[in-house]
Amino acid sequence: MDILIFIISFIAAFVFSLGGIGAAIILIPILVSLGIPISVAKPVGLFNNTVSLIGASITNIKNKRLDFKMGLPIIIASFIFAIVGAYISKFISNEIILYLFIAFLLFSGFMFLFHKKKQHENYRTDTPYFQLTLIGAFAGLLSGMLGIGGGSIISPLLLMISFNPKKITAITAFVVPFSSFSAFLTYWAMGNIDWKILTIASVAGVAGATLGTIFMQKKLNANTVKKILAVILLLMAVKLIFKLF
Repeated sequence: MDILIFIISFIAAFVFSLGGIGAAIILIPILVSLGIPISVAKPVGLFNNTVSLIGASITNIKNKRLDFKMGLPIIIASFIFAIVGAYISKFISNEIILYLFIAFLLFSGFMFLFHKKKQHENYRTDTPYFQLTLIGAFAGLLSGMLGIGGGSIISPLLLMISFNPKKITAITAFVVPFSSFSAFLTYWAMGNIDWKILTIASVAGVAGATLGTIFMQKKLNANTVKKILAVILLLMAVKLIFKLF
């Protein structure tokens, strides 16, 4: 089981770092399918997001790909609201959380698959602080409730307001560790931590995300990144739908 968790965490971190999204969104349901309670799986996924995407962000910073001004309002709002979301999750049943998870996966997947930049439209280069703050608050709330980090809600929303997908990956990889860590601390305070599983998944996550970030920037274009993420998110949604019904 330990080796299986390591391999799954490595592959998930590699693939989802291609879009700057934390692997928790796929790691949590996989851990649940292996018999690990969702209350234990969520903090594992959140901590995996934190340490794996810190490594990805260091790579982006070294290569000057990160827009700090754009990331800051999202970080502040998501950090605060992730704590609120994690606390609220105590009062929501696991079944409702799984329904929310499926809706979240479908929304993100279809956004990446079908949203297209208008003809002759340039990608944005400004910093719309109010919009970014709202996106951060919404993503943080969902991050805490579902244990997913929020990257897969930040990314499609930034895509909707016309930012370049490659720029988005760097921003989400930078933002997600903050919201993930604040939510993780809340789960820790509630006592839902399996340190052995968390350590195995996190070590694998750092290695996978670092390699994935390097590969994405050197080998893939923005449209390819979008399609890869869309397919993975939609397949995961289908898997969970069959699990429920």
